[in-house]
Amino acid sequence: MSKLGIFVDRKTLASAEQLTALIHCRDVAEGMGHSVDFIFPVDITKIPKMDALFIRARTDPMNVTYVAAQMAAFHGIPVIDDPASIRICSDKVNMYSHLMKMGVSIPKTVFLSKNDLSVERVTRLFEELGSPIIVKEPSTSFSLRVEKVNDITGFFQVARRFIRLSDWIVAQQYIESRYDWRVGVLNGELLYACKYTIPSVTFKIQASVNGHIVYCGVESVPENAIPPHVVKLGIRAANAIGNGLYGVDLKNNNGDAYVIEVNDNPSLESGEDSHYPDVYQKIVSRLFAA
Repeated sequence: MSKLGIFVDRKTLASAEQLTALIHCRDVAEGMGHSVDFIFPVDITKIPKMDALFIRARTDPMNVTYVAAQMAAFHGIPVIDDPASIRICSDKVNMYSHLMKMGVSIPKTVFLSKNDLSVERVTRLFEELGSPIIVKEPSTSFSLRVEKVNDITGFFQVARRFIRLSDWIVAQQYIESRYDWRVGVLNGELLYACKYTIPSVTFKIQASVNGHIVYCGVESVPENAIPPHVVKLGIRAANAIGNGLYGVDLKNNNGDAYVIEVNDNPSLESGEDSHYPDVYQKIVSRLFAA
């Protein structure tokens, strides 16, 4: 009997939805004939005893999930997410560079260092990208440190704050849309798809508004209802990163699709997979086939 380790932490279990998704994953794996252990950070030394590892905690090269991924890779244990995917997706400059290299359609994007923050350069930036501009700190996740600015003054207010956290910031063309497509990709194939409807009070899938966190709506969409070019672009974007599990966020504006970002460790607890009942079976099969 093969052993699957599911790496979790307290935050992973913070909501009923996350816990339900994890239990479902365990039940699917056990139904396929595997044994399953939930592995917390304190139990990280159990990883070499596993035959595969599925990370279901926030991934970041600066926290213990990366250590877990590296430990699995060192011992030749198949792991989702793999260390390379974590490194790339956790750094927006690295991620967008991979997409650009492979010719993947993204909004007009510029990387700026501290030395680029002059009035002349930012003036040209608005001429290049238009207004408003989206400014991102490269290590952002869950829409944190992503802001929309309408003029040079607003740009400097945000950029000076972000540049304290990173050597670079990302400036990006704003693409108008009331929803994002999320295309889940596993090993270069469509795994699931859904719409993230953006709340009217913000432009992001998650934001703090008047002291309250607002979240996007999630609607699972069957494959035959997704624009084919959106699926194709999502798979191209995922392949530019690697052959693991990714959630690709796209906007489809007037028939033109743009990749907003590629996420490793994509969410699977909010109904994204409602039209795709074999999601966990495919993930487990992929892990033990690797």
